[in-house]
Amino acid sequence: MEEILGIVQGMKPITLDEMSGVKLMNRIDTKFVVTETQLKAILSAICDHYYAQEVEGHRFSPYSTVYYDTPELTMYLIHHDRHLVRDKVRVRTYVDSHLTFCEVKHKNNKGRTKKKRIAVEPIPNIIDNPEAAAFLAEKQPYEVSTLSPHLVTAFDRITLVNYDKTERLTIDCNLRFENLRSGNKAAMTPLVVMELKQDGRAHSLLKDVLFEMRIRPFKVSKYCIGTCLTRPEVKQNRFKKKLRRIEKLKTMAYG
Repeated sequence: MEEILGIVQGMKPITLDEMSGVKLMNRIDTKFVVTETQLKAILSAICDHYYAQEVEGHRFSPYSTVYYDTPELTMYLIHHDRHLVRDKVRVRTYVDSHLTFCEVKHKNNKGRTKKKRIAVEPIPNIIDNPEAAAFLAEKQPYEVSTLSPHLVTAFDRITLVNYDKTERLTIDCNLRFENLRSGNKAAMTPLVVMELKQDGRAHSLLKDVLFEMRIRPFKVSKYCIGTCLTRPEVKQNRFKKKLRRIEKLKTMAYG
């Protein structure tokens, strides 16, 4: 990871305020899973064409997220069973800035995802916060009293934006999981999850590089993969192909 950080540190910086001005109105989101070795090659190919987000002098931003679900893991199972309409409830903490948000992600039957959030104080169970409980009651369909913390995901994020400001790329490294119900832990290292958010009308240098490297898109949910890895007894038939692909990439990474 030192070599990756060195490449990112050599890129031109962009501030959070400047990032907020990057509006992608006709947005296409695409995920990829790559090894750290592949990431180094990707960054070397694009570093002269992308800015790196810098926050208080840091270009790696640690994130910690707690996902909530019902006792039966209803939100996980709805995703597993390929329902088009689904929700996720989470509490995300931006470790460097000490900011925490309660968030609801809703995906409709057109494939569009909308995220709503409010700032909250970090507490063990966000349901005990009256303001957060009221927000959840309004923004998602589940009885709030049935929701409880299930899975913690932690990772370090790099955020890039191309010089033309037609795309953003998030790169999540050192991805770890801890299941608060089973007590099990797992990790995806040395794999990296990238998400490209691009203007659908614009050319993408990054996609050209990925095509040349034969890296294909990989639809992956951190919550679902983390649940599979830390709760092997849960239903996961439709994720087995993804899990096998992850294991194959890990084997390739370790040589």
